[in-house]
Amino acid sequence: MPTNLTLFSINAILILSTDDRTRLLTKYYSAPHPPLHSAPGASYPGANPYPTLKDQKAFEKGLMEKTNKQTSDVILYDNRVVVFKMEGDVMLYVVGGAEENEVLLFSVVLALRDSLNILLKTSTDRRSIIENYDLVSLAIDEIVDDGIILETDPVIIASRVSKPPAQDMVNMRNIDLSEQGLLTVWELGKQKLAERMRQGL
Repeated sequence: MPTNLTLFSINAILILSTDDRTRLLTKYYSAPHPPLHSAPGASYPGANPYPTLKDQKAFEKGLMEKTNKQTSDVILYDNRVVVFKMEGDVMLYVVGGAEENEVLLFSVVLALRDSLNILLKTSTDRRSIIENYDLVSLAIDEIVDDGIILETDPVIIASRVSKPPAQDMVNMRNIDLSEQGLLTVWELGKQKLAERMRQGL
């Protein structure tokens, strides 16, 4: 049984374009609390193995080459368990440590895929991800925080992230913002307050 039990399980979430092999959205995580006796910059379980942009891009390039013709959804690459799904012209990757549970990582990539399908309503492709970058980023933040999995139910994730429907918003055309309208609202407020105070006494 491992002595270092931790909730930290995700090293990175990547959304890469398959057309031109560019990164659309990438998030790399380090364990929020390194071990007490570790030196700064030292490698420890949960440390970000790709701290620089150059290292990250090299990892992503190699990962795209390795998974381009794969038929499975789980691979071991660079001593990391990587699960992935292809959606339209993008690849969704979830990267964990070599000792991480593949089923847990696969549930994260499925939650990401399904929540994006709910949020984007159209297809999950490069253009829709770029146009709705804020929703995609918020969805990832709802799924994983600092490498710790928070939620895997796509309906809950989409409900926390989605914009309020337009019909529920206040219709500003029917509000009278003239001086007379504001005085009417003021008087109505005073009357309601007086009634509440009388009822309370």
